[in-house]
Amino acid sequence: MRDLTPKESGASLAQEVILAMGGIDVLVVNTGGPPVGAFEAVNDDAWISAFDSMFLSAVGLIRAALPGMRERKWGRIMIVTSVAGREPHPGLILSNAVRPALHGLVNALSREVAADGITVNALLPGFTMTERLLELGVDEAMIAEQVPARRMGRPEEFAALATFLASEQAGYVCGQAIACDGGLLRSI
Repeated sequence: MRDLTPKESGASLAQEVILAMGGIDVLVVNTGGPPVGAFEAVNDDAWISAFDSMFLSAVGLIRAALPGMRERKWGRIMIVTSVAGREPHPGLILSNAVRPALHGLVNALSREVAADGITVNALLPGFTMTERLLELGVDEAMIAEQVPARRMGRPEEFAALATFLASEQAGYVCGQAIACDGGLLRSI
C-alpha cells in the first residue's frame, strides 16, 4: 500500500516493483475515493487533488508497467472505480466526475493494447463491506433495500472478479466496465 497522491509516485512505485520482481504482469489500480461533498462545497484544490490521486496516479502506474507487458505480449490492467462512475451518487461530486474519465481511459487504452495480448478493464464495485463505507456512515439495512440482492457485497466476491480478469480465460474481455454490485446499477 502506498500513497499515490503525488502523480509521480505511481510511476516510482511501478519502477520499484519492476526492479524487485522483474516486471508487472497484472496491474490493479485502486486509489480509493476522494472526499465527499456537493459541488459548492468543493474548492479547486480538491478538484485538482482528486484528479491527481485518482486519474494521474493511474496513468503513471500504467505508463511504467505497459512497456514490459508489450514486450512480453501479455498483461492485465484493471482500474477499480465505482458504480458511481456510471450512476452518480448524491454528495460524491468528485467521485462522480473523475471516475467516468477513468472509464474513458480504460476503453481507449484497451483499443491501443489489445493486439499485444493486454487487456484493460474497469471494475465497478457497488456497496461492498469496506472501511470506506464505514467512514461514510452507511446504514447496511438501508443499502440492502436498494440492492436487488438485498445485501452488501463481500470483498471476496469482488476479488473473485479481479482474479478472473487476471487470468488467461479473460483474454478476450477488453475495455469493459464490469459492475460487481448485486444488481444495483440500472443502466444498460
